[in-house]
Amino acid sequence: MDALKSIALLDSGVGGLTVVKEIFKQLPNERIVYFGDTARMPYGPRPHHEVRKFALQIMEFLQTQDIKILIVACNSASAAGLSFTRESSALPVIGVIEPGVRAALAHTRNKRVGVIGTSGTINSRAYDKVIKKLDPEVKVFSQPCPLFVLIVENNLVNTPEAFKVAEEYLRPLKEAGVDALIMGCTHYPLMEEVIQEVMGPQVRLISSAEETAREAKEILRKKKLLNPEENNSSHHRFFVSASPSTFVEIGEKLINHKVNAYQVVLPDIT
Repeated sequence: MDALKSIALLDSGVGGLTVVKEIFKQLPNERIVYFGDTARMPYGPRPHHEVRKFALQIMEFLQTQDIKILIVACNSASAAGLSFTRESSALPVIGVIEPGVRAALAHTRNKRVGVIGTSGTINSRAYDKVIKKLDPEVKVFSQPCPLFVLIVENNLVNTPEAFKVAEEYLRPLKEAGVDALIMGCTHYPLMEEVIQEVMGPQVRLISSAEETAREAKEILRKKKLLNPEENNSSHHRFFVSASPSTFVEIGEKLINHKVNAYQVVLPDIT
């Protein structure tokens, strides 16, 4: 029965677990198969053609795991060419960019929207293009925040240094007067408290993780693929390409759930 198959997610590291956390909230019956490419993270500084190759390689692995939908839970991979990924899969494939944009447009009142992400995501202008397509009147203010991923992956979120880095990165967006800020990297919700404190309560933070889980739920509902059975946590599977112990340490804190991470050595395709 296809409805009993798993939801697959891929990311460069632990960031995609923010989407997993939302799936647990919105789709508690579903089974998760997750792949974090911890050996090659961060994806942000890498060229798009390389990120596409990595994503397709991980997709091939995930498609052997009895899955029913694939979530590219990584903004850098989504920006590098989600259409390329969709063409390579017979399954529904969704990214994290369009769901976040739709939420931001629904919440902005002054039509000044900020976007933060990795250098690769920001330089691709992927968010700008989708925002302008859906509402040409919106002004977009983008800011790369490359150190945020390293802060999260090294478990340094609750440090004075993290706050100082956030203040420096976010200053131009505060000065621009944005009233909605898209956290355009699935790692960034892990820094939400810091980002909110810097930006102030008047700015609505948009988590692409929350919106992506909502979109996955809607697709599964339309295709009659929602799992009708109560889930057992032992059904969840987590794979990484390196450092499983670090992934487990951060992951269990993040999703408040037992994580057993298995290392998969991927062939070098760089």
